[in-house]
Amino acid sequence: MAATIPGQMFSIPENDGHIMSSWERFLSGDEAASDALRRLIDDSWRRCQVASVDPGRYQAPPPIGENSLHTLRDECGELLSASAPVMASARDFLSETGTVMVLTDQSGTILNLEGDMSTRGAAENVHLLSGANWSELACGTNAIGTALEVGQPVQIHSAEHYCAGIKRWSCSATVIRDPYDGSILGVVDVSGLSASYSRHSLALVVATAGRIENRLAKIELGIRYRLLEGCVDRLSGTSADGIIVFDRRGRAIKANGRASAALADLGIGELAVAPDGLASLSLSWKKGRRAPDERPEWMREEWLEPVIQNGEHIGAVLTLPGRRNAASGRVSNAVFSRTRPRKGRSSVSWANPRPAAGGGRAQQLAKSRVPVLLLGETGVGKDVFARCIHESGATRDAPFVALNCGVLPRTAHQRAVRLYRGLLHRRSSGGMIGKIEAADGGTLFLDEIGEMPIDLQPHFLRVLEEGEVYRLGENKPRKVNFRLIAATNRDLRKEIQAGRFRMDLFYRVAVTSINIPSLRERAADIPLLGDYYLRRLSLQHGLEPRVLSPGAIELLRQYGWPGNIREFRNVMESMLLTARGHVLTEADLPADLVTTLAGDSPAALDVQGDERDLTCLENAERDAILRAIKGCRGNMTAVARELGIAKSTVYVKLKRFGLESYVDDLRNYRV
Repeated sequence: MAATIPGQMFSIPENDGHIMSSWERFLSGDEAASDALRRLIDDSWRRCQVASVDPGRYQAPPPIGENSLHTLRDECGELLSASAPVMASARDFLSETGTVMVLTDQSGTILNLEGDMSTRGAAENVHLLSGANWSELACGTNAIGTALEVGQPVQIHSAEHYCAGIKRWSCSATVIRDPYDGSILGVVDVSGLSASYSRHSLALVVATAGRIENRLAKIELGIRYRLLEGCVDRLSGTSADGIIVFDRRGRAIKANGRASAALADLGIGELAVAPDGLASLSLSWKKGRRAPDERPEWMREEWLEPVIQNGEHIGAVLTLPGRRNAASGRVSNAVFSRTRPRKGRSSVSWANPRPAAGGGRAQQLAKSRVPVLLLGETGVGKDVFARCIHESGATRDAPFVALNCGVLPRTAHQRAVRLYRGLLHRRSSGGMIGKIEAADGGTLFLDEIGEMPIDLQPHFLRVLEEGEVYRLGENKPRKVNFRLIAATNRDLRKEIQAGRFRMDLFYRVAVTSINIPSLRERAADIPLLGDYYLRRLSLQHGLEPRVLSPGAIELLRQYGWPGNIREFRNVMESMLLTARGHVLTEADLPADLVTTLAGDSPAALDVQGDERDLTCLENAERDAILRAIKGCRGNMTAVARELGIAKSTVYVKLKRFGLESYVDDLRNYRV
C-alpha cells in the first residue's frame, strides 16, 4: 500500500533563496544551519558529500545502451505492465502542468516516461530519459534518488537539489513496494521545471504508486491462485507423502499435513511446524529458471518438480517421502482432550494431529506471532481455536481481545464513529483506549472479518502497516504490537473479486490459514466431544456427570450438524437439563433432531424448489439459519444469539440465500 504524506515531505518554494545560501555555505564548509533547510535535505546533502558526488554536475550520467535497457525492461516486465495504464491515465494532468511522469527500477534507472512533450526537451538536457540512472550517488539529492534512500514520499524543489545543473527542476516521488514482501521495486516521479511546482504533484505520485501496487497484488494473487488450483489434488490427496508448494520466487507457501512428519523424519522438523518456519523454507530461484540455483543439502533434485502453465514458471512442488508407518493409517481420533485449565483459561486443547482437524497445526502456530486466518463454517469453533492458539503460545498471559466485525454499524457515519470510538478507542480511567490498544502485547481476534465494511478496511490496514493508533483528543500516535488472528466463513477470494474485500488486507491477515472441518466430517469424534461437553456443562449447572448411551451416540453420528460444534453443545445442554437418568438415551434427544433424522428436514419442507447454486458450506449455513429461526419461533434477536452472529448479519444472510419470503412462515413453525 502506498505511503501517506507527512507534512515535512513538502517543499516550500518561498524558502528557495535561504536554501541556496545554505547550500553555498555547506559547500564552503560552513555548518551554520538554516531554519529553511529541511532535515530531509540536510541529511541527503551530507550523504552526497560523503559519497563524493560532484555538486557541479549538470546532468545525470549517460543512459545505458539499448540492449541493456531492453534486458532491464524485460526483468521489470510486471512493473511496467502494471504501471503503463496507470501512468497513461495521468497524461492530461501532466500536459496541463508541463510535467513528466517517470518510472524507475529499484536502482533508480528510468524505465519509462509519460507527459508533456514540451518539457521532454528540457528533460533530455539533464538526461531525464529512459536508461539514465537518477540515484543519489549518480545525481545527488533529487526526488527519485532520495525517495529510494528514505523509502518515503519526497518533494525536492529547485535549490534543494545537490547538483547545480538540476536546481532549475521541481520533483516529487515515492517508492513502489512489492505487495509480496514490501521490498522496493522502483520509484514513480513527477518532474518539471521550477515554475511547475505544485503540492498536488506529491499526492499524484502517492496515488499512482498505490494503484500500481494494487495491480501488482492482483497479478501476484492471480498467479498464486493458479498455482494452488493446479496443486489442489496433490495437497488434498491420500498419499502418505509430504507435499510443499513453492511460489515462483522459491518461497514455501502451502503444505499438506503430512509434510510436517516428513520434514521431521529428515531432521528439520522446525521448518514444518508453523508458517514462520514454513516461510523460512525458501529456494534461490531466478526468473525464467526451471530449477533453483541452490538447494538445501537434504533436498534431492528428483523431489522438486516445477509447475509450468502456458510456458510460464509459476512455482514448484516438493514431494517428501512419507513416514514408514503412514500406510497403517494409525491416526488418533481425538479432537479435544481434557486438560487442567488454569484460572480463567479454556479447558479445551487440540490433540489431533490430522490436518483435517487442524489441531496439530494450531498448536504449532501458537509458537509464532504471524497472522493466522481461520476458515470454516458457522459454529465449527473458530473462536475456541483462536483462544487455544493464544493460550498455547508465548502470549498466553497477555490480553486476548475479540472483535466481531459483523456487529459494526451499517451506515458510513455510524461506522466511522464506531471505528474511532469502539474499534480504536474506548473510554477508561486512564483515557481513551480501544480494542486494538487493549490487545497490545497479546492477541487481537477479528471474528467474521469477511463482514468488515469495505470503507473501514483501509483504516484497519493502516494500523497493521504502521503499528500505531491515535487516542481521541491526542495527536501523538501510540505504538501497538499484537498477534492477529482472523476468522471467516466466507470465501475471501470471491469477496475480493466482488469488490467487497481488499486484496492488500487479505495479504496481511492470511499469511497462513487453518481450515477447520465441520462436525459432520468427523463424526467419529462424537463420543469424545459428548463426554467433554457433558462433563463441562454438568459442572457449570451443578449436576452429576452424565454419559451417552451407545444408541444415542449412533443417532448423533448420523445427524448432519449444520450448526456444527455450537449446535452440538446446545444439544448436549438440552439433553443434560431435560433427562432424568444418569445415562442419556435416544429418548432424550431433541425432537427436531429426531424429526430431521427421520427425513422431515425443516429446510426441505420450507425451501423446496430453491435452485440457487450454493456450495456445500453455503447450503449447510442456510440450513443452520432455518433451523435456528424455527427453534426460536421467528425471534431474530434469539436467532442471532443462537448462531453467535450479529442480528444484521442474519438479515444479510437471509437476503443472500433468498430466504426473506420464507421468514413469516418459519416464524409460525413449531417444533
